Amino acid sequence: MPDLSPLWLTLRIASLATLIVFVFAVAFAWIIARFTFWGRDLLDAFLTLPLVMPPTVLGYYLIVVWGRNGWLGAWLHVHLGISLMFTWQGAVLAATVVAFPLLFKSARAAFEGVNSEYEKAARILGDNEIQVFFRVTLPLSARGLVAGTMLAFARAMGDFGATLMIAGNIQGKTQTAAMAVFDAVQVGDYVLANTLVAIMSVVCVTILVMTNKLGAKRIQ
Repeated sequence: MPDLSPLWLTLRIASLATLIVFVFAVAFAWIIARFTFWGRDLLDAFLTLPLVMPPTVLGYYLIVVWGRNGWLGAWLHVHLGISLMFTWQGAVLAATVVAFPLLFKSARAAFEGVNSEYEKAARILGDNEIQVFFRVTLPLSARGLVAGTMLAFARAMGDFGATLMIAGNIQGKTQTAAMAVFDAVQVGDYVLANTLVAIMSVVCVTILVMTNKLGAKRIQ
């Protein structure tokens, strides 16, 4: 029986990363979609950057910021005794960063697709901005948010480069499914490689099919 522990670790990492991404991506997407301010396009470009940046370069930036001698990592290590390097928490950080743009762009498009007249009507009826967001904006953009969340989860599952840079490839500790496939091919363990590849392919295809269905319903 192939060792599927890397798959369970991957699912845990991807789930936590997606939860974090959802909170921050939705918040930033709503701000950029609903407000005009100086530097808006620059902020959008910065938040989308991980989508086009080479994974190893992105991983290097994560080390610069979160490594033991990094801008924030040094403070965490000295004052709190926390180090994200070569830990599964570091893998969560990498997965969060690489998955963020997918949900961010989907959420922004979903919010911009909401008819502002409905929001204005809610304000006239006495709702404040928070109530308008949860009662009007969020329900009307739900399909786009769900689709973006599923894409972010799939991206978090499949990351290799950035995760390898900051979390390493430690068997039983930080070795995700993508890394396990790489190692299995290197040593000729094609049973494990084929098993992990098949499972991840089924998950990703299912997510893409569901995303397409949500997009089709939204267009109708």
